[in-house]
This record gives sequence, C-alpha cells and structure tokens, in this order.
Amino acid sequence: MKKWILLAVLAVISIFIYNYIYQNHRNINNENAEYNLNSVDILNKFSIDPVNSEKKYLNKTIEVIGTITNQTKNTMTLDHVVFCQFTTNINIQLKDNSQIKIKGRFIGYDDLLEEIKLDQCNIIN
Repeated sequence: MKKWILLAVLAVISIFIYNYIYQNHRNINNENAEYNLNSVDILNKFSIDPVNSEKKYLNKTIEVIGTITNQTKNTMTLDHVVFCQFTTNINIQLKDNSQIKIKGRFIGYDDLLEEIKLDQCNIIN
C-alpha cells in the first residue's frame, strides 16, 4: 500500500517538474508592453536605484523610444544606452540618428557598460 502512495506522489511531482521545465515560450511581439519609456529616462532610473529597477523591469515587455546610435544585421543600440537584440535580421533600412520605438523583453542592466539589455526585440515604428 505504501508503494502505491509513494508512486502516486512521485508521479504528481514528476508532472509538476515537467510542466515547469517545458513551459510555452513567450512571443514578445504579441504581448502588450507593460512599460513605455524613453531610453534616457530608463537609464536614469537604473543610475539612481539599480537593484529596485532591475526587480521592476526584469523579464517584462517594455517599449523604448530612442535615437539609433549603432546597428548591425540583428542588433541595435539606442542613445548609446539601450542594447536591443532581434530574433531575426533587421530588414528595414534605418539610418543612424533617426528616432525609433522598439519593443522587447528586458533581460538586465550592465552596470559596467551602463547599458540596458533587451532581447526578442521588434520595431514598432
């Protein structure tokens, strides 16, 4: 009898572990942004209180408005402070020093480079 109870408990725990590990992947493009910020404003928030800002924005979908200062085929930097990584190559011809709005998932703040890091980015306009 104890064997069956133990097997049932192990089966339930295994199901919970499996569901936790193999969660559905997020599609940031389909999510609504929880925060809309200017690139300079978000950097100021991290300069003042990096610990609480990290907790507030971590793994959240945010929209950031800024000026393009650097770009490659799948990355872009806004105002030298927001680093955006795209899942696909950027197919639109964009000029440096043009204003743009990016939506992505906040993955961290690099205090050494003083950069906000976003991944799964999409161009909004």
